[in-house]
Amino acid sequence: MSKKNSVLYGIAAARCPRCREGEMFTGALYSAKFADMHKQCPCCGQWYEPEPGFYYGAMYVSFAINVAIFLVSLFILYQFVEEVTMAMMIGVVAVVVIGLLPVIYRLSRVLWIYMFVRYEGPCSDIPKLNK
Repeated sequence: MSKKNSVLYGIAAARCPRCREGEMFTGALYSAKFADMHKQCPCCGQWYEPEPGFYYGAMYVSFAINVAIFLVSLFILYQFVEEVTMAMMIGVVAVVVIGLLPVIYRLSRVLWIYMFVRYEGPCSDIPKLNK
């Protein structure tokens, strides 16, 4: 398996979980269109919303990522600041979470769909899906 077909590459690059070649999102990461997704994979035809409300579960993934960010931020603050106040903690977490919003949004959706759609091989080796 090549590096471009690995799970980590597919998740990090937000590629189709079925072929790991087609892009899932249309716009640039830090743009007004960071949340816009293709309806289906431009390469293999995999639908990115298999059923209505499919990405509600991605909210739980996003929550887990944000909790991890909170804990890491708290740990880092305790390493560098003698007394951590509630206002300081809220400020740091707000800045980090808002700054990483597009990354967290995309990552949670990619992780969620990767849990349900299996890799089938390169786009040239699998049949194109149509709906």
